[in-house]
Amino acid sequence: MNKSISVAPMMDCTDKHEIYFLSLISKNVNLYTEMIVANAILRGDRNKLLSFKKISNPVILQVGGSNPDELAEACKISEDYGYKEINLNLGCPSKKVQKNKFGACLMQEPDLVARCIEAMAHATKLPITIKTRIGYNEVEDFEFLKSFIQKTKDAGSKKFIIHARKALLKKLSPKENLNIPPLKYDFVYRLKDYFKNDEIIINGGIKTTKEIKNHFKKVDGVMIGRAIYHSPYLLADIEKEVFNNKNIPTRSEVMENLIPYIQEETSKGTQLNHIMRHTVGLFHGQNGSRVWKQYLSKNMCIRDADLQKVNHIMDQVKKTNPVSLER
Repeated sequence: MNKSISVAPMMDCTDKHEIYFLSLISKNVNLYTEMIVANAILRGDRNKLLSFKKISNPVILQVGGSNPDELAEACKISEDYGYKEINLNLGCPSKKVQKNKFGACLMQEPDLVARCIEAMAHATKLPITIKTRIGYNEVEDFEFLKSFIQKTKDAGSKKFIIHARKALLKKLSPKENLNIPPLKYDFVYRLKDYFKNDEIIINGGIKTTKEIKNHFKKVDGVMIGRAIYHSPYLLADIEKEVFNNKNIPTRSEVMENLIPYIQEETSKGTQLNHIMRHTVGLFHGQNGSRVWKQYLSKNMCIRDADLQKVNHIMDQVKKTNPVSLER
């Protein structure tokens, strides 16, 4: 089983523009959409929700829902858009998501989860996978986790992405749920020991290539979320140090390669700020980082950003970080 690295599904972050932007830095990572609600796929603008510019990276659709029929129909509709698999969200702890009975609160109903996965697996040829937590509220018990994963496997899940924290559904906000419950990587390692022939991916608090390599000794893959969103060029280190890829674009080349996409999208009516907001962290850790952020906030990340300014992006990049023009 090849070791994989994925960028996590993140609400309001990993939309189709972010997916395309990240694909310009790394050709080897798996890219997940933000959670799209099954009901929205059934009743909303499907093309707007599901279409994305084709890239060489595997792109995985994450769906939210708890109605087996709706999820099955959403899988059927999504099948022809070019996704490599469909992932069911069983890990998001937000109150809004709970109210609609999606995400981590479903860990309380393993039988319902199994019916959802079974319906999804029967509806599509694409692999169905899950992303979940190690537990919820007072339940942080390896036997529970093992039994929950077994039930999803029996129902048809082909891969198991485990955020190594429990979800506190009543007390904490989604942001607090990403930091306050302690990370317990050992739970995920033990799962892999038990499900030896299944693909177990670890998620939660992973920030460096060194950490990735350490996790690879125990599990089949690593998923990273916020560290990539805040510092997307971390993917360049991953390409070099994990995938041994020497042919990495510079930050400037990434922006240069993004410009045709910006022109294509804005010509269809996409607002410039919807794309450029994802580039805020591109120069993270570089001398010109603050200059770049200021430039974006004044010119590119405002609602009615002037499209004429697109022609000057590369001038600003050169001012921001001349070093990034070198390999």
